[in-house]
Amino acid sequence: MIYMVDIDGTICSVHLDENNDVDYSKSQPFVDRIEKMNKLYDEGHEVHYYTARGSASGIDRSEITNRQMKEWGVKYTSLTLKKPHYHLWIDDKAINSEDFFK
Repeated sequence: MIYMVDIDGTICSVHLDENNDVDYSKSQPFVDRIEKMNKLYDEGHEVHYYTARGSASGIDRSEITNRQMKEWGVKYTSLTLKKPHYHLWIDDKAINSEDFFK
């Protein structure tokens, strides 16, 4: 199978600063979720992480994102920034992360 996985709020926490902007430096990994995705990767599935980090602000978040993925031990087929910024994604194959990780 091919998995497309968001990062913030899916495999790590989201922290807002005093301006209500995301402070990525304070994100903490959801270890159990990373372990589940790593297991799927180890079983031969493709695991693609796709994040909107920097999409709305135009700020390059690749350095912190790559560092966190390495520090957290995340295994993946690909990591893509520049996912479109949106409020609601409608897709016939989408699964809410809370449901998937139950």
